[in-house]
Amino acid sequence: MSEHDEGRRAFIVGAVGAGAVASTLVQTAYAKTPAHQPPHKTAEAPDTTHVIDNGDAHGAFFNDDNAATVAAFAERLMPGAPGKPGARDAGVLNYIDLALAGAYTDQQDFYRRGLAQLDAYCRKAHSQSFVKLTPAQQDEVIGAMEQGKASEFTYPTAQAFFNVLRTHTMEGMFADPVYGGNKDFAGWRLVGFPGTQLYYTPADMASKQAFTRAPIVGLQAQAKASTRKV
Repeated sequence: MSEHDEGRRAFIVGAVGAGAVASTLVQTAYAKTPAHQPPHKTAEAPDTTHVIDNGDAHGAFFNDDNAATVAAFAERLMPGAPGKPGARDAGVLNYIDLALAGAYTDQQDFYRRGLAQLDAYCRKAHSQSFVKLTPAQQDEVIGAMEQGKASEFTYPTAQAFFNVLRTHTMEGMFADPVYGGNKDFAGWRLVGFPGTQLYYTPADMASKQAFTRAPIVGLQAQAKASTRKV
């Protein structure tokens, strides 16, 4: 992994800290979605009442082309390395896909327009779509967006689209796995966050050492386990 990749990873990990920030953001967003309302359904947002599946799964909102673009973009924001999970390892695409069919339905048009403009810019600058660019070219495109120098963007602006994708990548990496990302607690393990615990022993409370107990099993893992027993 290059020094550039290391720097980007360090920025995201440092911004999240112990992981509580991303968890709070996502829980607040989902709390605003009325429990009695099903996910918004359009031609691009089929029923999503099935058990959440972390990984490269999509189809709640993204088509195959858009899913590939978002997955590649997120991986450049949070690149994986041996022993260090990245966006693909944590199922960030699955998280964003499900969020846009649920709590973030108000951002569907934002994503559709942003991805179309991203494709137009890449084809103008490099004559290829984002997913077909080399990692160095993808980083160049991302840098131009971050600095507001990418043409072809009107709404959303290049900077606005970059900032939302970065925020959602962070959420997908570090939020509770129940929301479809942070597969196998990859993000939490990366920053040493043990997740919410059902209890803390007197020894835990008295210890001055870092808390190392494994995260509790999330709701999704419980659902998968129940499915296997049937």
